[in-house]
Amino acid sequence: MIRIFIAEDQKMLLSALGSLLDLEEDMKVIGQASNGEEALTAILKLEPDVCLIDIEMPIKSGLEVAEELASRGSKSKIIILTTFARPGYFERAVKSNVHGYLLKDGEIEELAAAIRKSTEGKRTFSPELTFDVIRETNPLTEREQDILRLAALGKSTKEISEELFLSSGTVRNYISEMMQKLDAKNRMEAVRIAEGKGWV
Repeated sequence: MIRIFIAEDQKMLLSALGSLLDLEEDMKVIGQASNGEEALTAILKLEPDVCLIDIEMPIKSGLEVAEELASRGSKSKIIILTTFARPGYFERAVKSNVHGYLLKDGEIEELAAAIRKSTEGKRTFSPELTFDVIRETNPLTEREQDILRLAALGKSTKEISEELFLSSGTVRNYISEMMQKLDAKNRMEAVRIAEGKGWV
């Protein structure tokens, strides 16, 4: 019996997914959560075979949950469910060693097949979600992403330089470089573009 945990903030979808998967003879839903914090705590306690996790959730996103589970050496297989075809999300999901990355509007049979494959160590990715990644990879370095995250919080060049132990001139150079890479007119436009792609 495949033990499944579902994390999804849309209550109706959470309930529907649970009911549909419980109809599968070899599957049992052992827990549900509607935010990332609850999901993480429950998954670590219950140790399900497979976790279906929505990307956009309150408190912690599905990607943050997947990253934390990976860092803690969780044996649960993670399948990310999303409505968002953002290349940065997919990159983060792959780095977190997820076993699936699927669109929410797919068929339940496809989801059930992906769950079974994940228990065999195989991975399933929606072609619609992976196409954009092949076409568009993240041009930003990790340091540039750190700077953009701080800029997104409204921090000044001086505050960013203090937090990252860089000179103000170095931070300005990074920002200028990022604006060129993202074809942005200013730092806030660079933030908007990077967030829209899921790169920060």
